[in-house]
Amino acid sequence: MTIPKSFLLILLLLSGVLAFAQNTKKAVDFWLTNLDQSVLFARQTAPIRFSAGNASGKVIKVDDRETYQTVDGFGFTLTGGSASHLMAMSMPARAALLRELFAVNGNNIGISYLRLSIGASDLNETIFSYNDLPVGETDPEMKRFDLGQDKKDVIPMLKEILAINPAIKIMGSPWSPPVWMKDNGDTRGGSLKPDSYPAYARYLVRYVQEMKKEGVRIAAITVQNEPLHPGNNPSLLMLAKDQVVFVKNHLGPAFRNAKIDTKIIIYDHNADKPEYPISILNDQEARKYIDGSAFHLYGGKIEALSEVHNAHPDKNLYFTEQWMSAPGNFAQDFPDHITKLTIGATRNWARTVLEWNLSSNPQNRPFTDRGGCDRCLGGVTIDGDKVTRNPAYYVVAHASKFVLPGSVRIASNMDAQLPNVAFKTPDGKRVLIVFNSSDDQQAFQIQDGNAFASAVLKAGSVGTFVW
Repeated sequence: MTIPKSFLLILLLLSGVLAFAQNTKKAVDFWLTNLDQSVLFARQTAPIRFSAGNASGKVIKVDDRETYQTVDGFGFTLTGGSASHLMAMSMPARAALLRELFAVNGNNIGISYLRLSIGASDLNETIFSYNDLPVGETDPEMKRFDLGQDKKDVIPMLKEILAINPAIKIMGSPWSPPVWMKDNGDTRGGSLKPDSYPAYARYLVRYVQEMKKEGVRIAAITVQNEPLHPGNNPSLLMLAKDQVVFVKNHLGPAFRNAKIDTKIIIYDHNADKPEYPISILNDQEARKYIDGSAFHLYGGKIEALSEVHNAHPDKNLYFTEQWMSAPGNFAQDFPDHITKLTIGATRNWARTVLEWNLSSNPQNRPFTDRGGCDRCLGGVTIDGDKVTRNPAYYVVAHASKFVLPGSVRIASNMDAQLPNVAFKTPDGKRVLIVFNSSDDQQAFQIQDGNAFASAVLKAGSVGTFVW
């Protein structure tokens, strides 16, 4: 039977009318943080609802027909120090805090991505690798590999976190190889000896394998944390010309031969050197093993991520670290990180946005000597069972609670006074994060199709809108 074209046209018109009517009835959940801290990540009860109308004044148009990268998650680095602070809490207090941080329901913030140090970072009490040997000894076959200290704090905390959120993704990043692999025989600085490349590849393979035995799946590793910063303790200088050789001739083949599907991510340093990852990705053999590049923002501009994307659009981008200095300056730190990271990094193709350490204590300890960070403020400060939520906590919360893994960034127009970013979640919701960067209150409309919702933000305030 042939259906008349006029009848099909009527059906299309009716479906459009019904869709429009349904859209105009949508209510908007609105979560707010004010710069004066009078409101801190709180759901607002005053109703916001889409209705039919015309654009007037400032309008942020959200359009899910134009899509960008998929999101893997938002979170922190679980340093050894962070794990030790959690371990020191009473079991009930720790359980409550971990639920608040990692559970995806209720009033919890649903952190969905964690970064770990492979071996010690500069926020450990002591420096260690998983294969520390007496001077003069080597172990290229990794017969004495042992996760060691991580079994006492990081791994137990991960197991408690995974019990709350089994889907959380985990990235590992090394600060330094074992010193017997380095040309200076020191935890600080130096370079990986060329004849140690095969051993170091086996070391990273064993890390992924041994963590899996502990019930921890490592979704990705970066080849080296801050490879151009050998002044940290521990640290390693790894130039791009060396990283490309290590990846294409050693690490990539070692992962392939071990049938490891953990992603290999290069660079993991500041946005002032986009030529570093670009030069590695230009190598046709190396790029076969590489998922993408990772960035920090202690130098350069966040737009450099798009420069790397434009050079190699088939490779992913990750934002993996940014610290806040103790004691914290909410009026400065919160809007700065929302603008440059939550909005800026995702608008420049980042699949993750990770703040630095998850927790600190009131003394900002532990940290290593000869270069450890003595001012790194955690997302939360833990003092016994007392928990203080710091600016980074609220930065992460405004995205992590709503922009679930698998969400896709969608189009939204930028306004100089209302920087923003929009996403579509796996269950079809829209999420819009808006920062009022002006010195005055801003009224604006959110446009979705032909429907509009009116909103207001005070100067310096951040709103997450979900519908």
